Amino acid sequence: MAESCRSSTTMNYRRLGRTNLQVSEISLGTVELGMDYGIPVQEDHLQPSEADAARTLNCALDLGVNLIDTARAYGESEAIIGRALKSRRNEYILATKISSSNWEGYTGVELHEQVEASIAESLRKLQTDTIDLLYIHNATPELIERGELIEIMQRAQEAGYARFIGTTTYGEAAPLAVLEDARFDCVQVAYNLLDRQLEERVLSLAKANDIGVVIRSVLLKGALTYRYTHLPEELRELRTVVDKVNSLRGAQANSLPELAYRFVLAHPAVSTALVGTGRVHELEEIVSLVGRGVLSPGLLSDIREITVSPDQLNPGTWPFR
Repeated sequence: MAESCRSSTTMNYRRLGRTNLQVSEISLGTVELGMDYGIPVQEDHLQPSEADAARTLNCALDLGVNLIDTARAYGESEAIIGRALKSRRNEYILATKISSSNWEGYTGVELHEQVEASIAESLRKLQTDTIDLLYIHNATPELIERGELIEIMQRAQEAGYARFIGTTTYGEAAPLAVLEDARFDCVQVAYNLLDRQLEERVLSLAKANDIGVVIRSVLLKGALTYRYTHLPEELRELRTVVDKVNSLRGAQANSLPELAYRFVLAHPAVSTALVGTGRVHELEEIVSLVGRGVLSPGLLSDIREITVSPDQLNPGTWPFR
C-alpha cells in the first residue's frame, strides 16, 4: 500500500453472540464506497475514488478491523470490495444483505428466485464462495412473522452460501420480532448517544438471548461529526442538540466521533460498531481513539438527560440521501 495505516491502540475483539466469531470492536461499513451518503458539504466529495476505497479497505484489515459490512443496495460497494480484498479473503468476516424493494410482494417460487438471484450476484461481485453473515435488509415484523424468507436463507446456509443469518432493522418492533425468533444469529440496529430507544428492551433481550449485535448509525449519518454545523434548517433542533453534546465532552473526548463511539461501545450487549467511511484518516482516528477507556458516570448521565424529537433522529426523513 502506498499509504501506511497507523494506530496508537491495539484492536479489541468481542464475541458475536452465539456465532462465537471474534469480531473487532470497530467494523467497516461500506455504503460510502458505492454511493454518496451523509451530510453534503461543499467541495467535500462523499464517495471516494476506487483507489481510495481500496486503500481504506486494506487499511482496515491492517488496523485489525475484521468485519466488512456491505449490501446489494450499496451501489458498486460489493464489486469494489471483491476487487480490493480478493487476495485477503481469509482475513475478515464478510457481511452482506439480500435486497428487494418489495419483499412483501413476493411469495413461493418468485420469492425463492429473488433471494437466490441476490445471493448469487453478491457472491459474484464479492469474488467469494461464502458469505459469513447474510442479512435480510430492512426486515419488518410482518416479514419475520411470515417466515418464508427465513426458511430460504436457512437453505442457503445448508448449501454453504452463508455461515450465519441475521437482519438489519429500523425502530423497535422489528428487532424485537427478530430476537423472539430463534433462527437468527445476529441483528444490526441503529443506536447512538442521541437515539437510545433500543436500550431498555432490544439490547437487553439480545444480551439475554446471546444474539450478536452490530451497531450502525453511531455518528447519525454524520450529525455527530464536524458536519453537524452544515445540517439544513429543517434539522435546526438536531443541530442545536449536537452543539450541546459537543460542549459536554470537555477533556474526556477529543472529538464528537470519539465520544459517540465510546458511548456505544460501553453497552455490554454491543458486539461491534460500524464506521461508515471511505477515508483512511477517518478510520485511523476512530480506531485510535476508542481505546481510551470508559466515559465517566457523570458524563454518561448528562448525555442521557439530553432529548431530541424522534423525527430529527430518522435519517430516512432528512432532505438528502
